[in-house]
Amino acid sequence: MAGDLEKFSSFIAENKGQRKFKQTVELAVNFKGIDFTKQDNKLNVEVALPYSKGKVKKVAVFATDKNVADEAAKNGIAVIDGNELAAIAADQKRLNSLLEYDLVAQPNLMPSIAKSLGQFLGPRNKMPKPLIGVTLSALANELNKRISVRNRGKNLPTIHCVVGTEDMDPKQIYENVNEVVGSITRKVGSSHIKSAYVKLTMSKPFRFV
Repeated sequence: MAGDLEKFSSFIAENKGQRKFKQTVELAVNFKGIDFTKQDNKLNVEVALPYSKGKVKKVAVFATDKNVADEAAKNGIAVIDGNELAAIAADQKRLNSLLEYDLVAQPNLMPSIAKSLGQFLGPRNKMPKPLIGVTLSALANELNKRISVRNRGKNLPTIHCVVGTEDMDPKQIYENVNEVVGSITRKVGSSHIKSAYVKLTMSKPFRFV
C-alpha cells in the first residue's frame, strides 16, 4: 500500500525550507466501514518507527535509586523524585509539567505511579515506560522513535500523527510513514483504509495511499 518513493521524495524537496521554522511532517489516515464509537474498534497502537520522528521530546525518569539518577544526569534526562508522587498528584502545575516529557520509571515505582498519577496520566496516554532490561539512555533513544496512534475527539474516522521533520532524509520519512500505515493496516485490515495523506505543517497534502 506504500506510495511511490520518488514522487514522495520530490514532494518533500519541493515543500521544505519554505517557512521560517522547521516544519513537521504529518500523516493523516482516513478510514471507511468501521465504527470507532464501539470499544472493540478503538485504535490505540504504539508504533516503533525505523527512524526518529525528528522532533525530540524531553525525557524524564521517576526514580529513587541514586544510580538511576546519576545515569539520568549524565544523559541530560530529568529526574522526578519517586518519593514525591503524592505531592505531585496534589499540585496541578506539577501534573501539567509532566506532559512536557516522555516518561520512564524504575519498575518498582510503577504501582505507586499508577495509584497516585494514573488517573491523570492514563487518559492522556502518558503512563511511563518501565526501565526493564535496557539502559536509561537506550530507552530514551527508543522513545524518540515511538509514536502512539489513537482515536481522539469524537471518534472521527481519521487519525493524525507526526512522522518526521522536513530536515530529515525523505527516504527515512517515507519508511516511517510506511511503518505507521502498515501497523494500522494490520490492526484494522486493508479494506478499512480509505486513504492516507502526508503533509508538511504548511503544505498541501500528498496522497500516500
